[in-house]
Parts: sequence; structure tokens; C-alpha cells
Amino acid sequence: MNQSLAKVLYVAGVTTFCTFLGCWAVLAHQENTPTQKQGARRANAPYSDEVFLRNAAEGSLAEIKLGQLAEEKAESPEVKTFAKRMVEDHTKALEEVKQIAAQESINLPTDLSHKDAQTYDRLAKLSGPEFDRAYAQEMVKDHQKDISEFKRGETAAEKPALKQFAQHELPTLQSHLELAQRMQARVAREGLSKGKA
Repeated sequence: MNQSLAKVLYVAGVTTFCTFLGCWAVLAHQENTPTQKQGARRANAPYSDEVFLRNAAEGSLAEIKLGQLAEEKAESPEVKTFAKRMVEDHTKALEEVKQIAAQESINLPTDLSHKDAQTYDRLAKLSGPEFDRAYAQEMVKDHQKDISEFKRGETAAEKPALKQFAQHELPTLQSHLELAQRMQARVAREGLSKGKA
């Protein structure tokens, strides 16, 4: 009788220990897994004013860093001019985002998201026309995503300051997209003509 009770208690103890260990592992994993607040911008995430502000900040940080990189590495004068404008316009936008975030007591990211850092590293390894083409392609893709996020912010934002910010920035982002598309077409043509030469 004592032996069977000891076995039951042993199994119960091992089971309890394993359960606690499993719970601990799940909690540890959750703490180290990027959340929506920490992760890369996601246009399909549930909308909230905080998510919109954080995405806008991450987007501007990326445009500024990539623009600075392009000012150094681009070969085409058009790409350098575009990059300079990205740095100027997105620095202004980031300042506005910071002011709104301060009023709403929202903490903003201060560095590139993991995804944007990977893009930066990939582009930093390129040079000349290859860099120009990759940067132009990235700018088209980025601004298409930004426009969709800002249109969503314009209609879904609860805070009037955010709604106004989204409305104010949309025309700038649309002009950036048009410039990026023209730049992409130009550097693609230049690449083709150099390839034939």
C-alpha cells in the first residue's frame, strides 16, 4: 500500500514539475517574441492610434536612414536628389509624430525595425547602378505600403491630431511614390542602355 502511494505521489510530483516547466518555457518565449509594438510595420494588423503612430515613426526612421545611405552610395544624380528629399521630408514627419506621441504619452521606436535593418544591410552591400535599382524598388514598395497605412489612419484614427496628420502627409507620400516610380523607370532604362553598350 505504501509503495503504490509513493508511486502516485512521485508521478504527481513529476507531472506538476513538468507542467510548471512547460508554463515557464511558454512565458519565456512570449517575452522574447516581438509583439506588434516591437515588430516591423504591418498594414494588416488591427488598427489602433498607437499602432499607426508607431508605424509612422518606424517608416520615417527607415526612409531617413535609407535616404542617408543613398546620398552616400547612389551613382545616379536623380537617386541622390530623391534620397535628399526623403531625408528632409521624413525628418519633418518624424518630428510631427514625436509631438503627437508626446501629447498622447505613447513611446515611439528610436531605431530601425528588424525588417528595415535587414533592408538597410542588404542595400549597404550594393553599389553603383545595382544600388540605384534596389533602392528605387524599395522606395516604390515602401511608399505604396505607407500610403495604404495613412489612408487607413485618415479614416480610422480616433484622435483628431492623428487624423489631421494622416490627411496632411498623404499628398506628400503620394508625390514621393510618383517620384520613386519615375526614378525606378529611369534607373532601369539606364541599366538597360549600359548593358547594351
